[in-house]
Amino acid sequence: MNHLIVPSRNNRESAEFLANLLGLEVGEEWGPFIPVETRNGVRLDFATIPEEDLRLQHYCFLVPEDDFDAVFARLVETGVTYHADPMGKQVGEINHNHGGRGVYFLDPGGNGMEIITQPYEPDRRRPASW
Repeated sequence: MNHLIVPSRNNRESAEFLANLLGLEVGEEWGPFIPVETRNGVRLDFATIPEEDLRLQHYCFLVPEDDFDAVFARLVETGVTYHADPMGKQVGEINHNHGGRGVYFLDPGGNGMEIITQPYEPDRRRPASW
């Protein structure tokens, strides 16, 4: 995969939120996009779209176990509500699914985000550099 367009209420706010959370850099604005490139080379191009056109999207980021604590600490610092399950019933908790750790939350653009340390697929247990 090369890139995804991520709809948001405010492209800069959403790009900066994710970049800060994952310890990444916000790229230079080009056209309607604010890019954030993940460590595995996938670029997320944040685009501001009208509020009435926003639909819940879900983005899951596989991070190395050694990075989870730092990412999670930055998430807690933002004050964003997080939960251990996709339905939002386990507020303020993380999960330990698939032998790893994970957490769900919404970004400022209204997108559903998930951070995990182990993929769901049993044959892909070791995360590569993201």
